[in-house]
Amino acid sequence: MYHTIEFAEPLTVDLEISRKHPLERVSIRKGTRVRVQIKPHVVESDDGPTEVADLFFEDGSATRDVPFACFSFVD
Repeated sequence: MYHTIEFAEPLTVDLEISRKHPLERVSIRKGTRVRVQIKPHVVESDDGPTEVADLFFEDGSATRDVPFACFSFVD
């Protein structure tokens, strides 16, 4: 299921285009809206557990471990 999200702050992510290509660093502007599939999980950080999500975009690309604090659901 795809959800529309909006980024709450500027963010630089490593985008996975395919397994055969190297990661591509991409800057995302505050207010950018995209449709994604979300796979939530928790990672350990120095500040304790942090809720993050792997985001899978409609074009087949993906980015990993994006903190939930960086985006919100629009729909």
